[in-house]
Amino acid sequence: MLFSSPTFLLFFAVLLLFYAGARSYRERAAIVLAGSLLFYASWKPAYLLLLTASVSLNYWLYSALSATRSKRLLVAGLALNLGFLGIIKYLGMALDTLSGLAGWLELPVPAAPPAWVHWALPLGISFYTFHMLSVMIDVYRGEWTHRISFRAWWMYVTFFPHMIAGPILRASELVEQLEDLQPLRAREVKLGALIFLAGLVKKVLFADNLAPLADALFGQPQALGLYAAWLAATAFALQIYFDFSGYSEMAVGLARMFGVVLPRNFLHPYTSRSVREFWQRWHITLSRWLRDYLYISLGGNRRGKARNLANLMITMLLGGLWHGAAWTFVFWGLLHGSYLVLHRVLLDACTRVGVLEGSAAARALSWLGWPVTLALVWLTWVFFRAPTFHDAWTITAAMLGMADAAGAPAVRTYVQALVWASLLLVLVEPAIERALKRGLRRWGELHFTLRGTAYAGIALMVILFGGSSQKFIYFDF
Repeated sequence: MLFSSPTFLLFFAVLLLFYAGARSYRERAAIVLAGSLLFYASWKPAYLLLLTASVSLNYWLYSALSATRSKRLLVAGLALNLGFLGIIKYLGMALDTLSGLAGWLELPVPAAPPAWVHWALPLGISFYTFHMLSVMIDVYRGEWTHRISFRAWWMYVTFFPHMIAGPILRASELVEQLEDLQPLRAREVKLGALIFLAGLVKKVLFADNLAPLADALFGQPQALGLYAAWLAATAFALQIYFDFSGYSEMAVGLARMFGVVLPRNFLHPYTSRSVREFWQRWHITLSRWLRDYLYISLGGNRRGKARNLANLMITMLLGGLWHGAAWTFVFWGLLHGSYLVLHRVLLDACTRVGVLEGSAAARALSWLGWPVTLALVWLTWVFFRAPTFHDAWTITAAMLGMADAAGAPAVRTYVQALVWASLLLVLVEPAIERALKRGLRRWGELHFTLRGTAYAGIALMVILFGGSSQKFIYFDF
């Protein structure tokens, strides 16, 4: 069930009715847990067996680790989860790479890997694995001492708003809220519905209408000229933003209706003036997870400049690999790692030559940083979206004016208008948000209701007359 589908809306309405009728915490918790499992089973019931085995075994490890804080148990937990994730997600990639490498070295090429190694990825496995790992690492570090019951553990891992595609949460952000589920409150339901509808509009009105354009352009890279190549990158950059930020807002809104507050996952990333700032605004909870559990574990910035730059690069390479079993994702991470390293080097150089923060030169560089950052991020999205390196290099060459294409494929005018309208919306989004906050304070409940009614009307028209046929992009990760 997609969050943006009529089936899910009906499912959630029924779930909310049951929740409203619950008379105790025990009943409310049972309804949320049962609803989460039904939601997950709706995709493929067989994956419930895999989920049950993973959640139960990890709870046993967590319990033993809580009692002992044993490094061996932590290593066992890391090896078990990362090893299993590696087999499920990356075995096919590893075997294909070995086969290609053998051919390149003119060695005997091994038999093609069996088809079963390219199985469909269990939905949400990367996300719920990270959730369980974060708890064990926090327990070992002494940063989480609260005892989690078996029921609360299941609720933390499977809470359906965030389970499949985030936000990625630490136990300290969610467990205690789930252990204290309150009866429905009208204010929370209205606020949650408003947030959900805002995300729904992003998904069905923008992301799903940009998807066919991105698919068409990336499907014929050889035909792209300079303009069409940048149009392709722009279409996908906007599609993935509206798709994933829309999902995140829907998740936040759904949770809020139960009185559970989830952290924000996007903060106007396309207004960033450096790639470092971009990662502080894009998929914020993943950036924080990589920082807290990978970058800092590698030594962070505590072991000299060279080691710090290496840690940045390793973190982004592994962050790229986390996104998918393809070398194009690793290269996407390599590009972002290179940008972050270059940014750190340039900052040090500016400090040495006396370009101080707040100076005229620093302000000029900051404003110049915005279009440069957009261009650099747009280039990386090509490797994120393209199915092969060949296609990615072809589109990148066109973006750099080195294409041999005679001209751009025909692109309907209204679709181009949608791209530029979407870009405009993304760029003015912070100003819209500030105005709405001011209006909310000034007009209070009336403005709140009007805004919600407007979102509801737009969403209803889109669902009835357009519909959402596109799954969320991050369901593949």
